[in-house]
Amino acid sequence: MSDTLLLVFYCTLLGSGVGFLAGLLGIGGGLVIVPVLSSILIHFEVLPHEQVIIVAVATSLASILFTSTSSAIAHHKNGNVPWDLAPWIMTGVALGALLSGFMAALLPEQVVRIVFAVSVTLIALKMFYSSSKKELDNERNMPNKSVLTTFTTITGGLSAMIGIGGGALLVPLLTFFSIDIKKAIGCASACGIVIALFGSVGYITSGTSHFALQEGFVGFVYLPALVGIVCTSWFMAPIGAKSIQHLPVPTIKKIFAALLLVMAVNMAVS
Repeated sequence: MSDTLLLVFYCTLLGSGVGFLAGLLGIGGGLVIVPVLSSILIHFEVLPHEQVIIVAVATSLASILFTSTSSAIAHHKNGNVPWDLAPWIMTGVALGALLSGFMAALLPEQVVRIVFAVSVTLIALKMFYSSSKKELDNERNMPNKSVLTTFTTITGGLSAMIGIGGGALLVPLLTFFSIDIKKAIGCASACGIVIALFGSVGYITSGTSHFALQEGFVGFVYLPALVGIVCTSWFMAPIGAKSIQHLPVPTIKKIFAALLLVMAVNMAVS
């Protein structure tokens, strides 16, 4: 088996796991894809080490475009996408993702990673704590649409910057404002499509001067890895989305908090 076919095979295994997580938790799977794909690219010596992270991030975003689409369709069928809020949230994440994709090569990556890791750790601890106690009776009101769009612009920018679909930040944000977690996950799945689309445009455009199609790249996106991930994640996402109907909310929150902590540690040490 050639190295390229073996790489694609490893990526199909990766896609199976991230597809299920995408459907279950509304995440695009980038928190798993980026570190694992980075290791795969390094193992097969696909490109210089200093370019591995940006290629992993770009390829992750491109795969999330497909995975989140499959997940969002499944959540829509289950009535878990709040379409009255989704357009405002999508507007913000689209703007943030597009700007982040174009500025990928200019931003101080290490500083962003540290800030992001600290923020995600605090969010994870808050969500884990809230899943371990009875919810308070008082509900927080959703902010006006312009404030919500500002929040989601920041969310979309940070998500695209590190190659995740946005659920890791959107779900805690929406549940903070008393949105049911199942609907928050459904909304995050739909928004993951927007983040992936606009983020990928930025990474493809900014990467055209670094790699050629003949080498297996479209901008910073590595096509063999993309094909491997998507061919399994597309089918696993609906299975994860169906599973959410049978899991208690506290359990979902604990799983989500644990994954956030994994992502925070990865961002801090990588």
